[in-house]
Amino acid sequence: MPINQVYFDLDTWIWNKLILIPKALEPDQVNQCVAGKKRYEIACYKNKVLEWRSGVETDLDNVLQIPSVFLSVSKGQTAPTQDLAKSFGAKTPVNDIILEILNKGELQVGEKERHAQLERVHNEVIDIVAGKLVDPKSKRVYTTGMIQKALDQLSTQGAHHQHDANGTPSASGTATPTTVQENGDAKGKGKELPTWTGVVTTKSAKSQALDAMKALISHQPIPIARARMRLRITCPNGILKQAAKAAPKKEAAQDDEDGLEEKVKGTVKDRILGYIEQVESQDVLGEEWEVVGFVEPGAFKGLGEFVGGETRGRGRVEVLDMAVIHEGDS
Repeated sequence: MPINQVYFDLDTWIWNKLILIPKALEPDQVNQCVAGKKRYEIACYKNKVLEWRSGVETDLDNVLQIPSVFLSVSKGQTAPTQDLAKSFGAKTPVNDIILEILNKGELQVGEKERHAQLERVHNEVIDIVAGKLVDPKSKRVYTTGMIQKALDQLSTQGAHHQHDANGTPSASGTATPTTVQENGDAKGKGKELPTWTGVVTTKSAKSQALDAMKALISHQPIPIARARMRLRITCPNGILKQAAKAAPKKEAAQDDEDGLEEKVKGTVKDRILGYIEQVESQDVLGEEWEVVGFVEPGAFKGLGEFVGGETRGRGRVEVLDMAVIHEGDS
């Protein structure tokens, strides 16, 4: 069974390492910390440290096999109270010491578990990307295999650009984030384009999926675009023909690299329709006008702010589908 070790330097109050070491016998995991010259360990159940830190597990009894601090779990040697007092402070309860180890360690795992963790994150990233990007012509999603090949191509290009920029590969052999200029030079003038160098275990799958989508859309290894949102916008009839008061905004959503294009000027209705790429239906229901249509994700924030501001809260923007796609091969 793997063993977790946490190394902790009290002098700088920085957690240095949490390592998984193969172990044939129980306990499943041991969190080990170094405080000064002393090394302390706590026995934990397998995989529970990550669940505790992510908030999935909230019961400490389900994380700890034994609510004690050890000098050596494998030998059953508990840590003397005087040593703990000297290392962590005389008034620090054992539970607080345990919580510090659980909450503030930097996790490093053994080779097999590291590979399994990387594979899990990688698959999650690919699934997220494949569900949000489409062929811009057919509006069909790409298979995960095609997304994988496109990202592999970008990763290879990113590694080449990094090699060219640095002269030599990184000493660790691990790709690091870089930016490529619009003209293809790593350090030339021009607009910087996002690059993709592969999945890591130190960032969430969601944030890495956003990075991957930006790189794919910027470099276009295959024809690709964000799947559009399907929205319903309602607005009082009396406001539709009024001249728009707010100046068109050019904003970008957090996960959209292009931002919004300048919207048409005119009435409130004209401006609302200017945000919509394709109108599905529009109708007058009593005293309200309603339109259902498809909008680029990057336009959603600006549209919501415009409708809310012009109607003083009387208009609404409702999300009917976060990403409209057509299933099947592109």
